[in-house]
Amino acid sequence: MNQQEKSDLEETTLRFDIRHLTPVEFARLGVSQIAYIKPVIVEGSPAFAIHGADGAPLAVTPNREIALAAIAQHEMVPITLQ
Repeated sequence: MNQQEKSDLEETTLRFDIRHLTPVEFARLGVSQIAYIKPVIVEGSPAFAIHGADGAPLAVTPNREIALAAIAQHEMVPITLQ
């Protein structure tokens, strides 16, 4: 395999479209590494829900900064949903 073929293979291997993953594949993708932050309303007050990559609820915080800190403390990567 020449250098160009290696480069093409690496690029193909590293790039994929997550929109085409099945729900099971998506759930496995970063399940212990990714946490989603979603603005929610709890008892009439704004809050931020934290969910794992598989959709499992992990926590609710009163503000985004605390949600980000909690995720960082658990060595996860935050993703914000609108």
